[in-house]
Amino acid sequence: MARAKYALPSSVTLLSIACGFGSIVISVDNAAIGDPQAYRMAAILLVLAGIFDALDGFIARATNTTSEFGMQLDSIADVMNFGCAPGLLMYSYGFAQLGQSHPTLLRAGGLACFVFVACGALRLARFNVNVGRTDPRYFVGMPITAGAACIASVVVAWPDPLVNQLQGYLLMALMVAVGALMVSTLRFPSSKQPKNKYVFFAIIINLGLLVWLQTKYFGLFFVFYVSATLLLNIAWRQGWRGIAPPEVYDE
Repeated sequence: MARAKYALPSSVTLLSIACGFGSIVISVDNAAIGDPQAYRMAAILLVLAGIFDALDGFIARATNTTSEFGMQLDSIADVMNFGCAPGLLMYSYGFAQLGQSHPTLLRAGGLACFVFVACGALRLARFNVNVGRTDPRYFVGMPITAGAACIASVVVAWPDPLVNQLQGYLLMALMVAVGALMVSTLRFPSSKQPKNKYVFFAIIINLGLLVWLQTKYFGLFFVFYVSATLLLNIAWRQGWRGIAPPEVYDE
């Protein structure tokens, strides 16, 4: 029973990997077809992968079965689920169809998707070596899970493949921008922030917006998430302390 208990978090991580792999398979199969609903399903699988990713850590802490093996497996899963899978999804969604008439755009789009994947891998490596060295209330750089969700939200909201060069260039800019946010030193608030009475109201407001905007809500949420984080970091640099800035730990 003790060994089975330790296997439980890893089993949930494997479910996360299964979702990521399923997203990759759908993206590849749909690249030459361009079915919007298939792209949306691939994006939804990435969201499910994120849910399982959060759940495996919760189970490990709840059952006191945190292990080095589990942490390494989780990190490897994150590279595939939130790096390679969304990168391939956006390559298929944004450039596979459009690239038939614009070969240069196809190659440039593939390079932009690789930049996203590479930045995600670098972000994870930095996180792994900095565990215990940074303020746990804040992430250094956008988490790779948030980066993947930001990318996937575009497909969930607008599942039709891109049809012109301008859309292709905008998507390339998005991939590079999210990759840059992941490897930046900007501080993004984590779930370990102290809770207050305003959290409940924020949840209610977001549920109301979700009902009203439906799939468009996710794109709006990430615009607000990134914008608010950038403004918070600028405010700290200007000396504002209305929200406590991250503590600096000695090496």
